[in-house]
Amino acid sequence: MPFRQLDAVTLYFEQAGEGERLLFISGTGGDLRHKPSIMESPVVRSFDIMAYDQRGLGQSSVPPGPYSMADYADDAAGLLAAVGWDSCLVIGMSFGGMVAQELALRHGARVRRLVLACTSSGGRGGASYPLHELSELEGEGRAVRQLELLDTRWDAEWREAHEVQWQEMVQGIRAYLGGAASTPSEERILGASLQLDARRRHDTADRLGQISCPTLVCGGRFDGIAPPTNSEFLAGAIPHAELAFFDGGHQFILQDRAAIPHIIEFLGRTG
Repeated sequence: MPFRQLDAVTLYFEQAGEGERLLFISGTGGDLRHKPSIMESPVVRSFDIMAYDQRGLGQSSVPPGPYSMADYADDAAGLLAAVGWDSCLVIGMSFGGMVAQELALRHGARVRRLVLACTSSGGRGGASYPLHELSELEGEGRAVRQLELLDTRWDAEWREAHEVQWQEMVQGIRAYLGGAASTPSEERILGASLQLDARRRHDTADRLGQISCPTLVCGGRFDGIAPPTNSEFLAGAIPHAELAFFDGGHQFILQDRAAIPHIIEFLGRTG
């Protein structure tokens, strides 16, 4: 299996495809064993893509905490160095978008083009929903709240009109949350909680003007986790950033067929 030992952490990663080098940084709780993953997406047909399990998650190690967003960004930069990638394109999704902001700020020479998807700056630019609060809920209550956040269109009126579909969605997410991948060891529970703690403290709002690479900020119009206003702030604070919204919620990249082609087109530009 492909692992790289860095100074403080051992990272598990996967690589596939051909073309320009592209680093994908996953969201909260990201684990490459969860399917579908970015490695099965159309992006693989356009780029040499590398994705990894962040510290504390998946098959990567769980170093002692607390973790900072700078730690996550330095892990990404360390992995790039370990595999011999001097620079690359970067996609950061949700929590991964927070890491990608720090990566571009701390290791700007390594990032040629940047996509920040369904994410937030924190601070005065607005924080993403405090996901640590979901851990206090159980069973159907947690599943319902998570679905409400994923797409704000799924309100009480929509649920009443789509009762059968809604119940299938609730049971589906309950099965996912209660599956083997979601009942990890105490060490993995610790790693996930350390990630949520770092996420809670994320704030790049007053430093975004230092990002110098071409940047696309994109999100779903009905995202309850990273609301559209947060994307608007990011795009306004990063010099010359582009902003695009799609027909979906926090998972807009799966909901709107126009999203992936738009991202691929942006990443494929020269100059």
